[in-house]
Amino acid sequence: MDLITPDFGLLFWMTVVFLIVFFILWKWGFPVIVKMVNDRKEFIDESLRKAREANERLANIKTESESILQEAREKQALILKEASETRNAIVEKAKENARAEGARLLSEAKAEIESEKQNAIRDIRAQVAELSVQIAGKVLHKELQSDKKQMELIEKLLDEISVDGDNK
Repeated sequence: MDLITPDFGLLFWMTVVFLIVFFILWKWGFPVIVKMVNDRKEFIDESLRKAREANERLANIKTESESILQEAREKQALILKEASETRNAIVEKAKENARAEGARLLSEAKAEIESEKQNAIRDIRAQVAELSVQIAGKVLHKELQSDKKQMELIEKLLDEISVDGDNK
């Protein structure tokens, strides 16, 4: 039973050694261990705080990026609408210019045709008058070969002139 129950001296020295080791640990060991545990705890707390901040920033960045993307889509739609309106205006203006140019060319062509028509009518009248004079000259020349026929024509013309003068 001596192995199971220690004697008083052994118990005393074990207690003294335990108190000395406890005092040494208390003085120099525990503060270092507690400091390391506290430093580790602060590091973990700081890491968790930074992780929360990073998550918040990430959420803010995601929200901002979605808002920027939405704004970009709206600007794109506005630019496309303006481009379409500009294209339509340019096409309409080109159509108006084409209509105006067509009307101008048509009126110029009509004026040119009318001018050519008048020139042709003048030429035809001049040719008809010239031919009429030539024909009349030949007919008169043939009819008036004798003096008697010349005198009859002169009297007839004088009669017509005197009748026309009296009617006026």
